[in-house]
Amino acid sequence: MYFSESLKRKRIIIASLLKPIDDTRMFEKFGQTLAEEAEVHIIGYPSQGIVNYPTIIFHPLTSFARLSIERILQPWKIFKKITQIKPDILIITTHELLVIGMLTRVFLSCRLIYDVQENYCRNILYTNAFPKIIRPFVAAYVRCKEWITSPFVNHFLLAERGYDTELHFPGNKKTVIENKTKKKEIVAPKKNDGNIHLLFTGTLAETTGVFTAIDLAQQLHNLNSSIQLTVVGYCSLQSTLEKIKNTISNKDFIELIGGDQLVPHSDIVAQIQSSDFGIITYTENPSIVNSIPTKLYEYLGYQLPILMIDYQPWVDLAKPHQASITFKPSNINPKVLLDRMKNQSFYTSKPEDVFWESEAEKLKKIILTG
Repeated sequence: MYFSESLKRKRIIIASLLKPIDDTRMFEKFGQTLAEEAEVHIIGYPSQGIVNYPTIIFHPLTSFARLSIERILQPWKIFKKITQIKPDILIITTHELLVIGMLTRVFLSCRLIYDVQENYCRNILYTNAFPKIIRPFVAAYVRCKEWITSPFVNHFLLAERGYDTELHFPGNKKTVIENKTKKKEIVAPKKNDGNIHLLFTGTLAETTGVFTAIDLAQQLHNLNSSIQLTVVGYCSLQSTLEKIKNTISNKDFIELIGGDQLVPHSDIVAQIQSSDFGIITYTENPSIVNSIPTKLYEYLGYQLPILMIDYQPWVDLAKPHQASITFKPSNINPKVLLDRMKNQSFYTSKPEDVFWESEAEKLKKIILTG
C-alpha cells in the first residue's frame, strides 16, 4: 500500500464543465480509483441516468445550452462550490476551468491537477466545432491560457501517449494516464436473431467517421441483408445530427441511440457485449495523429472484432491479437470484407495491456502521494 491512514481523509474534487458526472474517465476510472483512499467529490454536467456510488459525492450542475450565457457563468458557479467544499486536491478536466483552478490554488492552497484529455488547440484548428474563420484565434486563446496558467498547475495528466511530444506547456510536471478500459460486470448476450450486428460508438461527428461507418454498413448490407448497424453516442452539432438522421431515414437496418442526448456508459458497454463487430472509421485529420480512440481499448478489452481504417498505430495495437479487419475508406471492397468477417479467426490471444488497472496504480501514486 502507498498510503497511511491519514491520507485517506484527503478531500478531492474532480471537476468538468461539459462531461456528465458519470463520465467514464472522470467517474469510473479516476473517481472510483481515488475513492478507495480519499473523500471524492465529482462536479459535472447532469447525467442522463441514475448515478449512485457509495463512496463518491456527486454535485451535478444545472442543465445549460452549450452556446449560452449560462455556460459562460458555469465556471464561476463551480468555483463557488469548490470554495464551499475546500478540497485538498482539485483535478480539472478541461481548459475552461484553468482560471478558476488557478484561483483555487492561490486562495485555498490546494494542489491543482490538470487532466489534459485533448490537444484542444489542434482539435479546434482541425475540426468543425467552430467556424473556420475564427478557429486560429480560439486555438491561440486556449493555448495561451494553458501556458499562462501552467506555473500554477502542480501536475499534468496526459490522456494520450502522443501528448508527451505534442504538448510543451506541462514541462516536466507530467504523467501519461491513458484511457484504457475498465471492465464492467455487465452481461449482455449476443443478439441471436440471425443478423450480423455492427456497432459505432462515441462522439458522433464528421471527424470521428460516423458517415464512413454508415456508408460501410450500407455497402455491406447491399450484399448481405443481415447486416445491421447501431450508432450510439452524442452529437454536439445540430447540423451534423440532422445530417445523420437524414442519411439513415430510409435505412431501417440502422438504429441511432443518443444523438441529442448523452448515453450512459453502461448502455454503451452492453451494446459492445451484444454486437458482432465494432467500427472505427475516423477521417484523416491532424487532430488524431497521436491519439488512440478510447473505443479501441474498449473493443479490445471486450474482445469485440473490429472493422477499422488502415491507420498504422491502431493496427499495431490490434494486430498481435488478430482483433481487426482493416480497410481504406476510399477503396472499400465489401465482398472481401464480408468474406473476412465470416472466415477470419479473431482474438487468437487475449489483450492484456488495454485495461485500466495499470493506469490506476500510476494515478494513485501521483495524486495521493504527491
